[in-house]
Amino acid sequence: MPAATITALLAAGDADAAAIRTPEGRAPLTYAGLRALAGDTGAWLNAHGIGRQDRVAIVLPNGPEMATAFLAIAAHATTAPLNPGYRLEEFEFYIADLKARALVVAAGHETPAREAAARLGVPILELTPGAEAGAFTLAGGTLGAAAQPGPAEPGDVALVLHTSGTTARPKIVPLTQTNVAASARHIGATLALSPGDACLNVMPLFHIHGLIAAVLSSVAAGGSVICTPGFDALKFFRWLDEEKPSWYTAVPTMHQTILTRAPRNAEVIARRQLRFIRSSSASMPGPVMRQMEETFGCPLVESYGMTEAAHQMASNPLAGPRKAGLVGVAAGPEVAIMDDEGTLLRQGDIGEVVIRGPNVTLGYEANPEANAKAFTNGWFRTGDQGFLDEDGFLLLTGRLKELINRGGEKVSPLEVDGILSDHPGVAQCLTFAIPHDKLGEEVGAAIVLREGHAPTERELRDFAAKHLADFKVPKKIVFLAEIPKGATGKLMRIGLAEKLGITA
Repeated sequence: MPAATITALLAAGDADAAAIRTPEGRAPLTYAGLRALAGDTGAWLNAHGIGRQDRVAIVLPNGPEMATAFLAIAAHATTAPLNPGYRLEEFEFYIADLKARALVVAAGHETPAREAAARLGVPILELTPGAEAGAFTLAGGTLGAAAQPGPAEPGDVALVLHTSGTTARPKIVPLTQTNVAASARHIGATLALSPGDACLNVMPLFHIHGLIAAVLSSVAAGGSVICTPGFDALKFFRWLDEEKPSWYTAVPTMHQTILTRAPRNAEVIARRQLRFIRSSSASMPGPVMRQMEETFGCPLVESYGMTEAAHQMASNPLAGPRKAGLVGVAAGPEVAIMDDEGTLLRQGDIGEVVIRGPNVTLGYEANPEANAKAFTNGWFRTGDQGFLDEDGFLLLTGRLKELINRGGEKVSPLEVDGILSDHPGVAQCLTFAIPHDKLGEEVGAAIVLREGHAPTERELRDFAAKHLADFKVPKKIVFLAEIPKGATGKLMRIGLAEKLGITA
């Protein structure tokens, strides 16, 4: 019987092996230490009236305590990690919307979350780090008996996250112990993770990618996770050299930044051979994937994930063919393509990507309308458009809500991204919709140029025109030093024209 709770996952690691590490000079926390920390934290929470299914909001900086707070609290209650960068009004909205029973913050650390919790009458729990990486104690709250004490059970909710909510009120995604444990096992199987592996985590730990792909999959395999303060291109190669990880996972924008600094760190790359690199949370341009593999001399495994699937849905294989521009084969849940009426389509037909499996959420919280749209015949509709090729590899053609509707002609931003990214002068590309009074939408592209290259807008449009139908060629191309990104490093396609003040 596979482990179906976080407590069961933590039990697998060798007692004396390092579970949590940090590049900041503290001794690692062993699996014995991590299990003791989880047990002590559970007992402390229970003694302060917090138990299974009670929600604890966590606002901590990236690092080992954020990782262990998630693991230890989620083993006994429901965690709700929040972006430390939120403003007061945002904290107030999220803490209230979650109906949090407590807020965990770092002792002595000022954050607007404190005032938000105080306004809402939510107890504030202060976290003080211990000697080892990730060790901590909690203080605050009031004594009381938990309604449901003890370790969380498979059907209990381990983690709640909000969807990004670009056009509407964010939806709450509850993920059960079974969901997150299944996803961690799926990732471990895809990447052949073992106790000998160490992941360098540069992803934010309020996000599903870092929490599940870096932290939970590592401990589920009995390996270690090296918890950094967050992505830092200037420190990345020093961490690589000193910590000797076997892999890391990141979003494409981070990989591209690392790639620009790789030539001056060739000796470190040669000395600290990675077993593989993982990319997820956004589409990886084919040329970047090839450059990464050539530069680091190891496979780059692109995976396809989303919050509602507790992260991973499909992945390019670690061994065997990896197709640049495709997000791989089903890697955990079942993956299929469905039309608008709910009929599953044949291989090669374009439609909406749908999934079902043990890692998939059972539904959005208190949102019957969203659930009615999201689930069809037991399949979850991802909102992504794509098709399965002859080998069962999934090619995404875009988010359905991001497709550009130019006078009735549908344009896939990912297709245009792929073409422009092949130009030798283009380091980064993001295609987006520009509002148009007659066509509805026009095609635009934001470009970051490679150092030493200076193609003109006309040159790039001519290049695109060789490979794309006329209606897909960007009408307007803007050159930027950096493309705007969200809190997790994902490029922001929706609303970019408005953000940049561009009209057709």
